[in-house]
Amino acid sequence: MNKLIIILIAVFAVACNTDKQQSEVEGTLGMELPYYEESTFTPRWFANKDEVPETFHEIPEFQVYNQLGDTVTADVFDDKITIVNFFFTTCPGICPKMMANMDLVQEELSEDKGLQLLSYSVTPDMDGVPELNAYAEKNGISSENWYLLTGERQVIYELGRNQFFVEEDMGLQKSPDDFLHTENILLIDNERHIRGIYNGLNKTAIKQLLADAKLLRDELIDL
Repeated sequence: MNKLIIILIAVFAVACNTDKQQSEVEGTLGMELPYYEESTFTPRWFANKDEVPETFHEIPEFQVYNQLGDTVTADVFDDKITIVNFFFTTCPGICPKMMANMDLVQEELSEDKGLQLLSYSVTPDMDGVPELNAYAEKNGISSENWYLLTGERQVIYELGRNQFFVEEDMGLQKSPDDFLHTENILLIDNERHIRGIYNGLNKTAIKQLLADAKLLRDELIDL
């Protein structure tokens, strides 16, 4: 009799724990992603998009060029969920691993036309259109959903440091001459708002990025 009671208690405990885990997962998936507007990446939540202040930070206008030589402006974010990083083609350090993870993201999202990747070169003087095109061909980067971008150095560095806050330096002052180099990857929604920052060298962070990108994409589809 005692053995039967012990077995029943154990089964009940496992069932309760399973329900709790399922509830936690469902709760995580149901959460709205936060918004970010400055380099400390302090999250802010809003009940819906209509509550986001008109003055809230969004990626401003710019003009750069992709690996095909086409002009790319801030309009590229409209009606798309975008994943952004900064790299350079001759980087021997963090870039190869980060770009390999971006390639995994490209493969995972290749069937979804509402998702795209943008990679800005931080050495645009060396990474012109021909160099970016050669890099794309060598690494299997599809121009259908992944643009490698070049342009004026001042434009790219202004975007990276003061608009995407990609270095996340917590107030550390840098001059325009300081080199921009970071493993961070950003998630941008269709209204040019920053919705996530992830370590591009960490596989767990990449999985979270994919989940968050799909969550934003589902929200866009439901609109």
